[in-house]
Amino acid sequence: MHTNNSLVREVGTAIGVGVLAGLAGTLAMTVSQMIEMKLTERKPSTVPADAVAKVLDVKPTNKQQKEKVSQEVHYTYGTTWGIPRGLLTLAGLKGWEATLAHFVAVWGTEQIMLPNLKLAPPINEEEPQAIATDALHHAVYAIATGLVYDAIDQS
Repeated sequence: MHTNNSLVREVGTAIGVGVLAGLAGTLAMTVSQMIEMKLTERKPSTVPADAVAKVLDVKPTNKQQKEKVSQEVHYTYGTTWGIPRGLLTLAGLKGWEATLAHFVAVWGTEQIMLPNLKLAPPINEEEPQAIATDALHHAVYAIATGLVYDAIDQS
């Protein structure tokens, strides 16, 4: 049985460790994307800034500002997604099961959100290579986030 204080402490710890793990996962995903962009000569995505522009009805003032906003949103979004990873563990999912559920939640949200914002086609209209590349980057994120979470949280 949990006392109120121990429950608050457990939730706070899950959130805090999740934030740290989410930041680590975002860094790993960023490295993964940088390597892929170098190999494929793909330009950096502005989708994060485009999403913020649509949702909040704001616009970066120039291309340089848009790239900066995209990076800020990428790191904030990825770091924040670490919180659900912590809550999954708190709910009893651990290890690879929690990592898989986290991957499904993160990538699944993207598959719903971006087409609804008209920033990407639905997955059934995407090229297989684009789907595989996107899934790979999100898998790198989820796995790195899970490994870091599990390494910190030894409970």
